[in-house]
Amino acid sequence: MNQLEQLKQYTTVVADTGDFETMRKYSPQDATTNPTLICKAAQQPEYRELVKRSVANNRTSPLTRDALIARIIDDLLVEFGCEILKIVPGRVSTEVDARLSFDVDGTIQKARELIGLYEKRGIPRERILIKIASTWEGVRAAEVLQKEGINCNMTLLFSLVQAVACAEVGAKLISPFVGRILDYYKATTGKDFKGADDPGVQSVKKIYSYYKKFGYTTEVMGASFRNTEEIVELAGCDLLTISPELLEKLHSSSDPVTRKLSPEDAAASDVEKIKIDEKNFRWLLNEDAMATDRLADGIRRFAADIRKLEQLVGEELK
Repeated sequence: MNQLEQLKQYTTVVADTGDFETMRKYSPQDATTNPTLICKAAQQPEYRELVKRSVANNRTSPLTRDALIARIIDDLLVEFGCEILKIVPGRVSTEVDARLSFDVDGTIQKARELIGLYEKRGIPRERILIKIASTWEGVRAAEVLQKEGINCNMTLLFSLVQAVACAEVGAKLISPFVGRILDYYKATTGKDFKGADDPGVQSVKKIYSYYKKFGYTTEVMGASFRNTEEIVELAGCDLLTISPELLEKLHSSSDPVTRKLSPEDAAASDVEKIKIDEKNFRWLLNEDAMATDRLADGIRRFAADIRKLEQLVGEELK
């Protein structure tokens, strides 16, 4: 078996892309999207029809121009999601506007709107994960949404305290960003890191151990990989979301893949319980320079890509 087939024995493989052909080729269980991926896909000729359809569906709305553009973008995100769900048997993740990362009520409202758009198209909410930034406000929004049966994928997650806060409110899934953690430490230390020494890999292993040791049901999905070595080191993680480039490398390699994470090993770990309240969350996050930096940077990047989508839609409205 190739590495991808071996990995699927231990871990649910998720496609981290907005490209439909990639999903058909590698047969992932789920798929994730984000503003960067959707913005990139929407500019490709083969997906322009989805943009045109979303504009046509909403053009006659009496909303102001800004509100209309926001409505069209929501529609576009759901159009992509519905097309993806025709390919993957599981779930698709759709992201809330990153500019709502510090707005509890705004995040809740946007998540409800996205779920409503899916349900109007006949998609049950069990097949949707709403992606929310793992800020304190995002965690509070997830707490409300989970109670309503709206499953949340907590993204832009770089630290154990974020992971614990998400699990405490029953978030369905978290997405710790392995590669962006590696990027930070390479830039700040001038060193390279390989295999088990990769700080992003170590972060996910610690989170996984914490969840399994203390009985949390929140799923751990490693994300944002820079190489296949990071992926192989996390074989056994609940899920891993992987870019097309790295899916192809795994598919093309027959090197052995062995299980590195298991609930049994995690239960024996020496990780200690963390108290979660707002003051402790904000303090521990503040004390983690990497997580603070990467969270802020990620929110800015996703917000910038939403603005690019707004520009794209605005040009289509002319």
